[in-house]
Amino acid sequence: MDPVAAAHIGLPGLGERDSLRAQVTAALRSALLSGKLQPGVVYSAPALAEEFGVSPTPVREAMIDLVRDGLFEAVRNRGFRVVALSARDLAELTEIREMVEVPAVTRLAGALPPDAVDRLRALAGEAADRAGDGDVGGYLDADRRFHTELLERTGNRTLVRTVLDLRSRSRMYGLATVSPGTELVAAAAEHGELLDALVAGDAARAEEIMLRHLGHVRGAWT
Repeated sequence: MDPVAAAHIGLPGLGERDSLRAQVTAALRSALLSGKLQPGVVYSAPALAEEFGVSPTPVREAMIDLVRDGLFEAVRNRGFRVVALSARDLAELTEIREMVEVPAVTRLAGALPPDAVDRLRALAGEAADRAGDGDVGGYLDADRRFHTELLERTGNRTLVRTVLDLRSRSRMYGLATVSPGTELVAAAAEHGELLDALVAGDAARAEEIMLRHLGHVRGAWT
């Protein structure tokens, strides 16, 4: 039988968002990315609600949203279990990201306005700082915001949602227990390299960096 999670997991705090349900959903996604929620473990909505300091209802609603996203599966009369991701699943999701995300980003070469460049540089710096500190969760959050900001410059909202969904589905487990090393720092540095290539209008260089950056997903990082 699947193990049931301990009462305290160390979930991220709830920030300022549109609704409590959205706050819990975002926090659970972050916990998935950082490896705090593990595959094969059953999580009870009431137990998670107690840790968040909220009622079980928004937690249960958030978990149902994540079931629809393919990240959890309902376990009758017990709670919710994180869906395990096989090596083949990860490879296929990464391939789709390469087919969709790389061309979208390279088309931005030479087309980023100064204000967008400033925001992206700040996010790239934040990702580098978090990687240097060994803060995997902080790095993943900054990385997500960097790529979201970049993709939003395409003006294609469906593209942004699609890539973010693929990113969520290709999350890795156990990152919170890994000792980050040179690979995480190198992945963080690629944000700045990518931005430099885009500002210079070098689409070929941007494509090379994006493929290398997504290649980390096939290894230990997302």
